[in-house]
Amino acid sequence: MSQFLLPTLGGALIAFSAVLMMAMLGRIAGISGIFGGLLPPAPATGGEAALRLAFVVGLLGGPLLLGLLTGDTGIGAPTVDLPMMIVGGFLVGIGTALGSGCTSGHGICGLSRLSPRSLVAVATFMATGVATVFVVRHLF
Repeated sequence: MSQFLLPTLGGALIAFSAVLMMAMLGRIAGISGIFGGLLPPAPATGGEAALRLAFVVGLLGGPLLLGLLTGDTGIGAPTVDLPMMIVGGFLVGIGTALGSGCTSGHGICGLSRLSPRSLVAVATFMATGVATVFVVRHLF
């Protein structure tokens, strides 16, 4: 039962936070943009920085809280080594900068608003992800 309950609950919380952010602040809950706004060259200050930091802390704190409550964070062990994760993270960062958003901004918020730009972005990063998995699993 928990194999369906926890992912469903997590998805509902993600949707709820996206709706709240749009309804209360008129802004997209795009993780890369929120996190990027904390970094140089022009980091947010004051209340804007506090909002961004609270969002990131909540994002990271969710699995930690789940681990404390249930003994399992719901996050599996890495399937690749650290250098591969670093390269992957770097490439995702470049992709979110080039695509002006990430899976949460385009995939959750953009698609729900029927944004054509988000549809193209999601199709592009999904196809790239499928191709990457194929190459890494079958050619290396």
